[in-house]
Amino acid sequence: MQKSMKIFFRTRRFSVKALPVPGRSLQELGRAGFTLIEMMIVLAIIALIMGFVATKAIRRFDEAKVSATKIQIKQLSVILDDFRRVCGFYPSTEQSLDALVKAPAGRTCKNDDPEGFIKKIPQDAWNRDFVYISDGNKFVIKSLGADGKEGGEGFDKDISSDELD
Repeated sequence: MQKSMKIFFRTRRFSVKALPVPGRSLQELGRAGFTLIEMMIVLAIIALIMGFVATKAIRRFDEAKVSATKIQIKQLSVILDDFRRVCGFYPSTEQSLDALVKAPAGRTCKNDDPEGFIKKIPQDAWNRDFVYISDGNKFVIKSLGADGKEGGEGFDKDISSDELD
């Protein structure tokens, strides 16, 4: 009896097994559980799968931010075209996109809507203001991308109304 207990404890140290069940031999108990190495391999495989899934999800999230910013630039372009239709000019760089919310200072619009063309100027998907450049005849709306700096590649690349369809 003493010898069989030593064997049980020796095999028990290296594996996770079910508690002894009456009617099962010590050999059956030795094969009943998973070893630590097997469990570590399973955990490593799960971690790898989660890493791939997380990378894909983050990439999709960044792609969605770029798409949302492009849509906002297109919508602002349509609103600016409406402003030009009503007023005869685009707001200057100095007047900025604020001219869409309230009557612009300087060169004024005769038919300006007192409630403005929009209620609030949107920000890009990274919660930064758009860069607006205009001479009154044409305009460029830009988002500086994920990094908030001029230039860049990938998700950090600037998004400009000149480059959109």
